[in-house]
Amino acid sequence: MKRYTPILPLAALPLVVLILVAATQSKPERIDLLGGQATIINTTPNAFGQPIPGLEREQELMFFVGNSFFNQNWVTAPASTTARDGLGPFFNARSCASCHFKDGRGRAPEEVGEVSGLLVRLGTPGEDAHGAPLPEPNYGTQFQDNAVQVEPEGTLEIDYEEVAGEYSDGTPYSLRKPTYRLENLAYGDLSEEVAMSPRVANQMIGLGLLEAIPDDTLSTAADPDDANGDGISGRVNTVWDVQKEDVSIGRFGWKAEQPTILQQAAAAFSGDIGITTDIFPDEGCAIAQAACLEVQSGSNAAGEPEIPADDLRKLVLYASTLAVPAQRNPDDPRVVRGDELFRQANCTSCHTETQQTGEHPTIPALSNQTIHPYTDLLLHDMGAGLADDLSDFDAKGSEWRTPPLWGIGLFETVNGHTNYLHDGRARNLEEAILWHGGEAEASKDAFINMTKEDREALLAFLGSL
Repeated sequence: MKRYTPILPLAALPLVVLILVAATQSKPERIDLLGGQATIINTTPNAFGQPIPGLEREQELMFFVGNSFFNQNWVTAPASTTARDGLGPFFNARSCASCHFKDGRGRAPEEVGEVSGLLVRLGTPGEDAHGAPLPEPNYGTQFQDNAVQVEPEGTLEIDYEEVAGEYSDGTPYSLRKPTYRLENLAYGDLSEEVAMSPRVANQMIGLGLLEAIPDDTLSTAADPDDANGDGISGRVNTVWDVQKEDVSIGRFGWKAEQPTILQQAAAAFSGDIGITTDIFPDEGCAIAQAACLEVQSGSNAAGEPEIPADDLRKLVLYASTLAVPAQRNPDDPRVVRGDELFRQANCTSCHTETQQTGEHPTIPALSNQTIHPYTDLLLHDMGAGLADDLSDFDAKGSEWRTPPLWGIGLFETVNGHTNYLHDGRARNLEEAILWHGGEAEASKDAFINMTKEDREALLAFLGSL
C-alpha cells in the first residue's frame, strides 16, 4: 500500500488559517478551494492520492481498503491469492494504478509493449440495442496487448509527424500528430470499417464531486442547437445504465460514455484487467476468440464475479473520495492576468468554472459543495484534428467531454510528464490549446493572436490549477 503524505483537513487548521479560508469563501473572485470543503493543500507527488476531509470513520477505513484494490496487481488463476486472481485472459494492465499511477494521468507509450496508461477502443458502424458501438468481430470493443494462457491480440505502434505552425507575432510552434497501427494481429485481420479511439487514463481526483452535480444542472447547461448563437453547442450524452436497466446522463470517460463511477470502474476492470464484476459478469471474449472462454476464472465460487460486489464498492468509495488539491499562487499577478485572458478567450463556455453539488446519497462530505472543476461535463465538437471516428452512444467521432482542469498543473509533479488531451499527443498545455478546433476554434485563435507575455500568463494560470 502506498504511503500518504500527512495533510491538514480544514477543521484542523489553526485559527488564523481558518480566518483566511473564511475570507476566501466570502470573496467570489477567490476560487483556490477548487473542491470546496473537499480541497486539500498538497503539492507533493502524492497530491492526487489523499482522502477528502470529513469522511465518516467507516468510510475512512473503506477508503484504505479500496486503495489496496486500486494499487495491487491481479494474478493468473488459479492462485493461492484467491482474492486477487482472475487476471485476463486479455488485459492491458495488471492493476488500476498501472495506468492511473499515483491516481494521476497516463501517457502514450514511448516504446512498443510499455504499459503507460493508453488503450485503444474499437468499434464498427452501427450500434447495439442500447446505443453502444458495435464490437470489432475479431477483437471486441478494446484492443488488449497482454494475455495469460492465450495469445495476446497484438501490439500497438504509434508514429508521430511534426506539424509546424506560427503565432500571429511570428513565433513558431510545432505539434505532433499521431498515427496508430495495430500490428502482429493474432486473431485475423481487422474489419475494414473499424474505428479506433486511443485514450489515456485520466486523473482520479474529484470524481465523487462530479457525480454529485445534479442531472438537471447538466441538462440546463446543454445547448445542442446553439440557441444563444455563441458558437458553443454542448450536449449531454445519454448512455445505458446497467444497474438501472435504463438510460442515464453520461459524465465519466473521454466521451462521457459512463453514467456512474461504479459502472466506469466495472468497465475498466472488464476491459483493462479482464476481471469480472456483478455489473459486467462475462469475460470480454470476441467472436473469433474461442480459447478465451476456456481460461479458468478467478477462485471465487463458481459463477461468482472475480471481484466481489462488496470489494468493488470499496474501490468505488476510494475513487469517489480522492480530494482535489487547491489552486497554487492565486494572487500571483501573472496568474490573475491569465485568469482574465482565459475568460476573454471564452474558454469558460466549456470549461465552466463553478458547479454546485447536490445531496450525495451515501457520502455527506460530497454534498452541497461549491466547486471549481472548470468543466460542464458536456460533449463538444473539437474539430477534425482530434476526431477518432468512433461514435459512443450520442457522442460523435469529433465530440469529446470537456475534461476538468483541476489538477492539471500538478501532472508533472505527480506523474513525471506533461502529456495532455485524450491520447496524450500534446506535450504541454500550450500544444493542448493549439489542438483545439471545432467549437473551440475561436478560443484557440484568440490564444494564437495574444502577445507572448499574455500567452505565458494564460499558461501560468492553467499551471496553477
